[in-house]
Amino acid sequence: MSRLAHRITRRGDRRRADRLTVGLAGLAIVTAGSVLATEITRLARRRVRRSDPPTGVLKTAEQAIGTAGRATQDTVAVAIEGYEATPGHETVLFNLLSGFVLAFALMRLSTAGIRGGWWPFGNVRLRGRHIHHFVPGILIAFASGAVALVTDSTRLEQALAVPFGAGIGLTFDEAALLLDFRDVYWTREGVLSVQLSCGLAATLGGTILALRMLRRGEERVEAAGLIPAP
Repeated sequence: MSRLAHRITRRGDRRRADRLTVGLAGLAIVTAGSVLATEITRLARRRVRRSDPPTGVLKTAEQAIGTAGRATQDTVAVAIEGYEATPGHETVLFNLLSGFVLAFALMRLSTAGIRGGWWPFGNVRLRGRHIHHFVPGILIAFASGAVALVTDSTRLEQALAVPFGAGIGLTFDEAALLLDFRDVYWTREGVLSVQLSCGLAATLGGTILALRMLRRGEERVEAAGLIPAP
């Protein structure tokens, strides 16, 4: 009976941990969407201020659709210009954090989806053995890091930060499997707290860097006369 109770307790703890990490993944996705939506709204307001007020419902709808389309194009231009204007070290950090958060969020959602039965893909198996995603994570991180060390291309170094961060995210997501839980300092609760802390820090850091890029992009695109002044 004690073994059964222990299994039930462990299963409940695992489900709570899954809910927390899935919630973190959802937070990362919502944060990214909010940043984009906010930027589109900001640029749409600039367009609206420069246009004449429409008359009638149909004209209002047409203007709203047209403004949304132009604001989306403006946002793409601002993001590209902001990325190009960002110093190299910030670009590398942004790419690394983005790769980390995206990989971590995707794995959390896919794991929950596989267990819940709604994810379109299943576990990867090789000769009947489950291949955990920390395996490709380690390979991706090592490969991208090694190439970044030997290349002389600054752009390639910046681009390789994305798979490097993704590899770290894949590995970090299954940190519990790589640690010995008999060590009092590394319980499941301890690993979960580290995962949540690092995930939140990466999400916050990536968001701050993204906002800095967008502000730089706005300044450059506005100076070029491609978007209206605020």
